[in-house]
Amino acid sequence: MDIHITHIDTACLLLEIGDFRILTDPTLDRGGRLYHHGYGAVSRKTDDPALPVAGLPEIDLVLLSHHQHKDNFDNAGKAFTINVPQVLSTRKACGVLDNIAGLAVWETFPVLTNKVRGLRITATPAQHHPWWLPEFVSGPVIGFVIEYEGQENGVIYISGDTVYFAGIDEIARRYKVDIGIMHAGGVQFPYLTGFGKYTMDSKDLLKAASIIRPNKLIPVHQRGWTHFKEREDKLKKAIDNDTFASERCIYLRPGRRTFI
Repeated sequence: MDIHITHIDTACLLLEIGDFRILTDPTLDRGGRLYHHGYGAVSRKTDDPALPVAGLPEIDLVLLSHHQHKDNFDNAGKAFTINVPQVLSTRKACGVLDNIAGLAVWETFPVLTNKVRGLRITATPAQHHPWWLPEFVSGPVIGFVIEYEGQENGVIYISGDTVYFAGIDEIARRYKVDIGIMHAGGVQFPYLTGFGKYTMDSKDLLKAASIIRPNKLIPVHQRGWTHFKEREDKLKKAIDNDTFASERCIYLRPGRRTFI
């Protein structure tokens, strides 16, 4: 079954599996605004989405790694998501919208659709904070594994916002990954937590890739906000200098529908 991905904004992707359309982490606000993410964390959105809300097709499913941060679920993204038939997110996100089903880590949700046979989504572990901070500071986050009948080369894995941690190794033990969509950017809030990272930087991403060993590596979530502290050119240089990652990496061009 053909797979196409269109990068819209931050970690917001249009993922098409045949005729079934998935939208991830909807961020659809225009750039320029300042947002408060909790516990004193503030940042500005600098980029506009590559596609306007009016340019989006009908969506069958939203995969929302977490609801509490505006760089993954902003105002326009939330307004759009209200009208999507099904949303999968964390247990804590239940109640934010009526159409959200919350998943615990390793819980699997069967998606009933005639478009993709045997489609099922499994929540995977993510750690969206430095190791020395408790989870409640940033709140719970999950990633996703997408499976369906006829997958020949492995599953689709979406990391969600996470640093490298032991949960990545467990994902590698459980799954053969064909397409690995990894959230990067090296998010930091130096005035609050110094050099503590909230998402992977290039070093973390390369380590995660070497453990998971996807056939195709797609980095996202590395530009568009002032809290991304690793420059995109540094990430690309690190990937280009790594034999395994460079041979598998696909850089998505914003707004361009890409066959994967």
